[in-house]
Amino acid sequence: MSELKQCGFTLIEVLISVFVLAIGVIGSAGMQLTALRTSQQSAFQSAAIALASEIADKMRINDRQLKLADNVNPFLDIDYQAAKDPIATSAVNCYAANCSAEELAKFDIDEWTARVKTALPGARVRICRDSRPWDSTAGALTWTCTAAAANPLVVKIGWQGKGRNPDGNAARDPKNPFPPSMAITVAPYTQ
Repeated sequence: MSELKQCGFTLIEVLISVFVLAIGVIGSAGMQLTALRTSQQSAFQSAAIALASEIADKMRINDRQLKLADNVNPFLDIDYQAAKDPIATSAVNCYAANCSAEELAKFDIDEWTARVKTALPGARVRICRDSRPWDSTAGALTWTCTAAAANPLVVKIGWQGKGRNPDGNAARDPKNPFPPSMAITVAPYTQ
């Protein structure tokens, strides 16, 4: 009796190896997509921190406006929504002319909100006095503010991230479309 030598692969072995290879490729593509989304959100977070720090510094520098009563302080009037609000432009360019404290505040706010609009998708910014920006029952930051003169100034920034809906959009609630992604307290410079 002679033994037959088997040469090559059978069709089933080839199909199994192609299937295993396809699973590996799909897994690595999913990891790449997750890495890209995480990188993008990290870039948005970094931009938001830089923007919040910038406006906090501008507020501290223009302390004449910061010391005004809350109802006339132009920095406490900021509730900007990039999706709805147009980009405002100042009548005076404070880079080229001497500006009063009021004109400088308006110029800084207008320039800053324009940068917010270009840096963060569907951004919203609110600057207000708030003693509790974190809502422990919701487990998130809130846009509402507790306006009292003793409360600290808080810069709240949020943006539309990628949601879990099939089209990639975030779920939207008309009353609270998305919570702030970050909030920083503005402490005045010591004197």
